[in-house]
Amino acid sequence: MNQLTSVVGRILFAGAFLLGGLAVWEKLANLMGLTLVRIYTPARLLELAVIALLFVIALELRDIREQTKGSASS
Repeated sequence: MNQLTSVVGRILFAGAFLLGGLAVWEKLANLMGLTLVRIYTPARLLELAVIALLFVIALELRDIREQTKGSASS
């Protein structure tokens, strides 16, 4: 289970940075009158990236809590 949360956290972390980078490129393209992603605005892409990072933070805090709980009982 611990490895699964680690893998999911890493995937979400990488996905969040990809979404953030895509948001920047989309904004630059919009300033030139172009678009890369027709479905989402750059602000929406950043919102999705922040939501993914929020889940990563929650997974990391859960992992820290489990580690401190295990070391406190030892």
